[in-house]
Amino acid sequence: MPIRVRSTRLTYRSLVVAASAALMTVLLSPAGAQGASPRESRPVYSYGNAVRESVWVDTGLDGDGNGKSDRVAVDIVRPREPAAQGRKIPVIMDASPYYSCCGRGNESQLKTYDSRGNPVQFPLHYDNYFVPRGYAFVAVDLAGTNRSDGCVDVGGRSDIQSAKAVIDWLNGRARGYTTRTGTERTGAGWSNGRTGMIGKSYDGTIANGVAATGVDGLRTIVPIGSISSWYDYYFAQGAPLYDSGPEWLSDYVESPEARARCAAVQQKLVDEAPRTGDRTKLWSERDYVKDARKVKASVFAVHGMQDLNVRTKHLGQWWDALADRGVERKIWLSQTGHVDPFDYRRAEWVDTLHRWFDHYLLGYDNGIDREPMADIERHPDQWSTDKVWPPRTTEVTTVRPGTGTAPGVGTLTRRPARPGATETFTDDPKQSETDWAADLERTTGAKAGFLTAPLAHDLRLAGSSKVTVTATPTTATAHLSAVLVDVGPDTIRDYAASGEGITTLTDRTCWGASTAGDSSCFKATEARTTTVDRTVFSRGWADLGTYASADKGRPLTPGKRYTITVDLAASDHVVPAGHRLALIVAGTDKDLIDPPDSTPTLTLDLARTSAKLPFVGGAAAFVRATAGPVPATATPRVSRPEGVAPPRPAHRIPGGSRS
Repeated sequence: MPIRVRSTRLTYRSLVVAASAALMTVLLSPAGAQGASPRESRPVYSYGNAVRESVWVDTGLDGDGNGKSDRVAVDIVRPREPAAQGRKIPVIMDASPYYSCCGRGNESQLKTYDSRGNPVQFPLHYDNYFVPRGYAFVAVDLAGTNRSDGCVDVGGRSDIQSAKAVIDWLNGRARGYTTRTGTERTGAGWSNGRTGMIGKSYDGTIANGVAATGVDGLRTIVPIGSISSWYDYYFAQGAPLYDSGPEWLSDYVESPEARARCAAVQQKLVDEAPRTGDRTKLWSERDYVKDARKVKASVFAVHGMQDLNVRTKHLGQWWDALADRGVERKIWLSQTGHVDPFDYRRAEWVDTLHRWFDHYLLGYDNGIDREPMADIERHPDQWSTDKVWPPRTTEVTTVRPGTGTAPGVGTLTRRPARPGATETFTDDPKQSETDWAADLERTTGAKAGFLTAPLAHDLRLAGSSKVTVTATPTTATAHLSAVLVDVGPDTIRDYAASGEGITTLTDRTCWGASTAGDSSCFKATEARTTTVDRTVFSRGWADLGTYASADKGRPLTPGKRYTITVDLAASDHVVPAGHRLALIVAGTDKDLIDPPDSTPTLTLDLARTSAKLPFVGGAAAFVRATAGPVPATATPRVSRPEGVAPPRPAHRIPGGSRS
């Protein structure tokens, strides 16, 4: 790593800060590492001789209504030496519902225990890598799962309190017991209380929710492909996204004994989460974005830009809310679907995560907080960085659809359409965004497409987009889709295939120490790619019946004009010179939203329809890219588009097959 030289102006304040940092380094540096750089923790502790124990922490809730406070199981592995030396250590925590039902990571690892119930295997590499470096790793079973009491409430108070109570226990504010039902108390005297939460999907969602409580002791979170509002996991502005509600997920992850005692909680998830798409108090409780003002922890957010399980709308709205709060942040955006960075950028990920935790949990001044905020995957295994994200020159710019030379094949420019200009399409639930993109240059009945001219210069979009649609339906119900497309040839990660952009190999790489029951070696992966002629890179959906209120839909009057703004998922995409940027407006997006009760035909009022897109360089960049001559070397080939079709599992869960 190159050494960066920064000019420093010495002041009394800077000297005090430097002295404090030096003292912290002395206090936190592992014994035996005095000769090592204070910028990095080293593997000086025994993993084989580490303390492995289980504690049951009282959550203070009685979710199953049995008259007793619920206790959650907390499995701990920590180096033995620091406690013997009178030193306290920080904690890396993964709170999950998946430790016994479904497994963690690309190899679906489960927790395992010996004959006395002591933990043996901790899934993933966090324990193997970080325990020898002076961290404890804590794996929490959410209430109602594995060895915990209580019930799963899918992101609600019980789920969040399952992890928050453990942070309180680590800081001496909650009660812990040596057994699930006994009275013998135990404390966390070995912990200094500093905690970092990490996890993919449901696990990272819990990290978001706990951070939104503002709990003291939580210093950082690393949410990977995680939910920020559970309503937005099941609905898109009133349009149902999945064919099952939260009660299915609760039943899926709960332990068998929890299912027997949690019927009332299950029924509440049915009654208070109607498939109408109306917002209820249940959804408000599970909206962490509204409480972003309470977040004190730093946030390292990671997401696949083609994640069709936990879509990047979750990332975008969470990221923007944290920015408004001034939270310290870092972000990685990949071309994958719902995939952990350990499985698409392993060496860089482990190194970056190591330095992140060293900085925020051990207090090391290793410079990671001064490095570029964002890493973006531009092509498979090719990454770029940005000092801040979105870049400071990003400006939301309004572009407008117009009529073209054929029906349904229009233009996309800065000019408003003439008054009275329209396009018409009929909802076809058998077609998807891939079908629409394939037919962009042809008149078809199921979509309206709008394209720029071939670009003279690269055009980058970074952030979240919005499309305002004014439409007249022929029926009392209608769903809308809006998607952005890069029209031109490319090689991308095959996010629609099994693996969602990766191929799992047979050889293994090792990250940390191992024991007979817990290996640090995991199957290697490589990028799985495909050649396409166009790429959908952002999408959004809505029930037109929510035009007046996002909280409640209402029947439409056929023949009446309605206006609604559709939120599109956050992205960072460069449309290269020679390609074209396209906007598609259509009805049901097959495999991604459910169809309405009717089959509407919708007429778009183009003069009252527009898109607000986050161009790096703003309007000037759009004008420059669309006004000049196209470089000869950038002319895209003309052929039948191949597209990328998203898969639809029978049921989606946060985490999918590789949760």
